[in-house]
Amino acid sequence: MALPNLHALEDCADFTKVVQPFIPQFYDLPARLLDVFAGRENFLQLYAETNPLISGFALSLALGAVFLVVAEINRNYSQVDRCWSLLPTLYIAHFDAWARLHGMPSQRIDAALIFSTIWSIRLTRNYWRKGGYNVGSEDYRWEIVRRNVPKAVFHVFNWTFISFLQSILLFLIAAPVYTVLLASTIEPDLTSADVAAMAVNLGLVLTEYIADEEQWAYQSAKKLYKDTGKATGGYERADLDRGFITSGLWGYSRHPNFAAEQSIWFVLYQWSCYATRTLYNWAGVGPSFLILLFQGSTWLTELITAGKYPEYVEYQRSVGMFTPKALSAYKTPGPKAPQIIRTSELAKRQQEKEKQQKQK
Repeated sequence: MALPNLHALEDCADFTKVVQPFIPQFYDLPARLLDVFAGRENFLQLYAETNPLISGFALSLALGAVFLVVAEINRNYSQVDRCWSLLPTLYIAHFDAWARLHGMPSQRIDAALIFSTIWSIRLTRNYWRKGGYNVGSEDYRWEIVRRNVPKAVFHVFNWTFISFLQSILLFLIAAPVYTVLLASTIEPDLTSADVAAMAVNLGLVLTEYIADEEQWAYQSAKKLYKDTGKATGGYERADLDRGFITSGLWGYSRHPNFAAEQSIWFVLYQWSCYATRTLYNWAGVGPSFLILLFQGSTWLTELITAGKYPEYVEYQRSVGMFTPKALSAYKTPGPKAPQIIRTSELAKRQQEKEKQQKQK
């Protein structure tokens, strides 16, 4: 049996009913895969008979091992980064394919796959144009972390977090679709709430796209300014001398793209909660861990940025990290007014100085 026999929507989110009974399949999977390689079992049959959550999780572990080996061989630790924009959509497509293979209603999963595919296209394009897929390209933050921790510690960090935990995370943020799949066995039709959730996530993807384009335009103008001394793209010299963007969405949030990214997967989780008529469920582990991950990575990013650009500290004080602090956009602080010192104050200071000298 690959799926539990459920009669209530609330049961679709019950860990003890929809996950725990299938854990033994995970332990049996290596032996069954060996049978497939030996020709004693058909792969499609194995795929159909294995719970889709278990097979998806097993794939994330296998990919983690691949990421680890490739990272250690190449001494390049952005292997997961190269697949980040693709894997969540791959896992959602896996749930969709599994449902179709069994003739199950898939309209609600199709809706999740539509927004996720558009999300993947946007993120993959942005990562590609920034050179992320170039040979030898690596997230600059990994190099900084490597320089500041012992070599052995960094390798343990790679063996655990960078390769495996990040790979598992990319599966877990897509895992809420499993509960939607189960709910579809009871409530198969696409509802207005499903359409609303998809629309919200498409709006968040659009927000990411706008933030990406604003950042790309600024960085392109900044590079040209460094090369030629010409301010282009509608930016003033002062804007480019500042070193970081503060216009558009970036005038209200220091990381509008990060804010939208976290919201996308939280909305998917809330979608699963609505589908199962629960306030919360086990599928929130992935989005919660993603939010925690963004807190740490954003802190490191800002620590580096504040060390490069003097005005960034003022920007941090005025603009929220993810959510706006004010209705008005950020404005570069003007020059400080000169301090006026009265003649009487100068005389008083001189008297105090002479008094101190006499006491010595």
